[in-house]
Amino acid sequence: MKITKDTIVTLTFRATDAQGKVLEDGKEPRAYLHGGYGNTLPGIEKALEGQEPGFAATLVLPPEDAFGVRDESLVTTMPKRDFPPGVKVGGQLEGSDDKGQQHVFTVMKIKGDTVHLDGNHPMAGQTLKFAVKVVEVKAASPEEISHGHAHGAHGHHH
Repeated sequence: MKITKDTIVTLTFRATDAQGKVLEDGKEPRAYLHGGYGNTLPGIEKALEGQEPGFAATLVLPPEDAFGVRDESLVTTMPKRDFPPGVKVGGQLEGSDDKGQQHVFTVMKIKGDTVHLDGNHPMAGQTLKFAVKVVEVKAASPEEISHGHAHGAHGHHH
């Protein structure tokens, strides 16, 4: 079966950054619902469209096909007094940007009474390399399509 919209794709992938640092070892297969559901990176979905089990490739994804380009408007500060108790560098919280869009913000540093936050994905702005191998392709169930993700052994568990 070919990879098309509303198929469940099981694959393995090894991800590295531009310096060759391993971000994901690729030992455990992962399943995702293909077809624009946001379950994998746009560049991976684009490369796998129309492929079949056994397909393997090394993909070099620029930021716009991976975790996006950095958006400096998502770097902000807030008074420590307005921040939840126990704030620590590396911690995350959900909040809205200037346009009302929801984002996860990471605490980058705490300087005096000011908390520095970044709403960009930690890998935004990076070119990433993925060695992918398609293990299985099957039709998605109506439930998987309505939920917008793969279920089962290598997918989402409810």
